[in-house]
Amino acid sequence: MSIIETDAVLHEAHRDNHTHRDVNGGWLRPAVFGAMDGLVSNLALMTGVAGGDVSHRTIVITGLAGLAAGAFSMAAGEYTSVASQRELVEAELDVERRELRKHPMDEERELAELYESRGVERGLAREVARQLSRDPEQALEIHAREELGIDPGDLPSPLVAAVSSFGAFALGALLPLLPYLLGASALWPAVLLALVGLFGCGAVVARVTARSWWFSGLRQLVLGGAAAAVTYGLGMLFGVAVGG
Repeated sequence: MSIIETDAVLHEAHRDNHTHRDVNGGWLRPAVFGAMDGLVSNLALMTGVAGGDVSHRTIVITGLAGLAAGAFSMAAGEYTSVASQRELVEAELDVERRELRKHPMDEERELAELYESRGVERGLAREVARQLSRDPEQALEIHAREELGIDPGDLPSPLVAAVSSFGAFALGALLPLLPYLLGASALWPAVLLALVGLFGCGAVVARVTARSWWFSGLRQLVLGGAAAAVTYGLGMLFGVAVGG
């Protein structure tokens, strides 16, 4: 009894410690890149304009335009990219499906040879391939995993990618704009809030990637801060050149 209970506890502990993160990138990648891009690009855009010594109203309009244009651009780009990728995958799946229908024995032999090349004994590899090939849909899924490295039932959605990217970019781009919308007249509150947001985004990403939260947050803060500083300097130079 104690052995059974110990095995059950070990099984439970193994299951709890052996869960994996979602790495298919259906919504996570566009959301992460959207938020980061929104923060960095709109902060850099607004600081660049502010460096040119323009009015408060001009900075706000610039920030709003950057938010709208960037969000729609990101959404359209993500939709097109993911849709094209999905269409390519589906075309390859159609090729594999036709091969399974026309040459089932060749495909079964191919699968057996694959398992054999990975160390499975020849007779066992052939028997496993034979049993797995009895169901055409299961055979297609296995061939897709082994040959193409994809899961036919877990393809990313273009719509999910586009919506995630749009919302995340808009939220990120809103942060440096928010102090101005609430009545601030100086640049530093916008920069401060944006830098805090950059650090926070980096720290949140670390929760998914298992990297150190402070390293990921600090890295994003430094990169975003550097972009803002460079564009502010360029804005000052252009402002002086145009004004002169």
